[in-house]
Amino acid sequence: MRYNLRIMAPRNSSPRKSAARPGYHHGNLRQALLDAAVLLIETKGLDQVSVRDVAKIVGVSPGAPFRHFPSRTALLTAVAEQAMDRLIVEIDKALAAADGENSLMRYRAIGIGFFRWAITNPVHFQVISTRTAIDFEGSSLVHRNGEIRAVMVRLMRDAETEGLLRSSDAARHAVAGRALAYGLARMYIDGQFPSWGLRGADPLEEVIGMFDLFISSIAA
Repeated sequence: MRYNLRIMAPRNSSPRKSAARPGYHHGNLRQALLDAAVLLIETKGLDQVSVRDVAKIVGVSPGAPFRHFPSRTALLTAVAEQAMDRLIVEIDKALAAADGENSLMRYRAIGIGFFRWAITNPVHFQVISTRTAIDFEGSSLVHRNGEIRAVMVRLMRDAETEGLLRSSDAARHAVAGRALAYGLARMYIDGQFPSWGLRGADPLEEVIGMFDLFISSIAA
């Protein structure tokens, strides 16, 4: 059975590859503020983000951003929602590339989409992962994250039904795969790879290779 999330990100959510001063054009203040927040996190860290500092980067009055984001939490939640947009695009692309594969390989494809997103969007990964900084439960994030989780569980259960797993513990396999993917992405973003002898390695190849070890370990 084919499972796709089918939620496209808005045009203004293309991945950022390097920090650059956000440009502000009349009528696009909201996106300029989001770009400025990402820049501030990249350069100073998540704890240093404030709505007023974001306004200063964009070059507007201190009160201007509050029409769009009444609080720091609202601003960071919007960055997290943009992160979710990008994640879903990457997952859908990976699932499309795995169309026709068995359920276990389609579960693997979700992992690949996740890795591509996390490595390309490290700031967005950091923001959406820091639940204390955002209104996760009060935003669209909780529902959309639940959709991804539901697809992962269904695919793993389908893999069990199809006889593709060594054991009949699909629910735990789905959680273990999610935990591994998150942990590998976190290690890369936190700069831990060199201490494990992975200095100079291609991060995407490395994390996919390690994820494939997990897939092989549960496959029948």
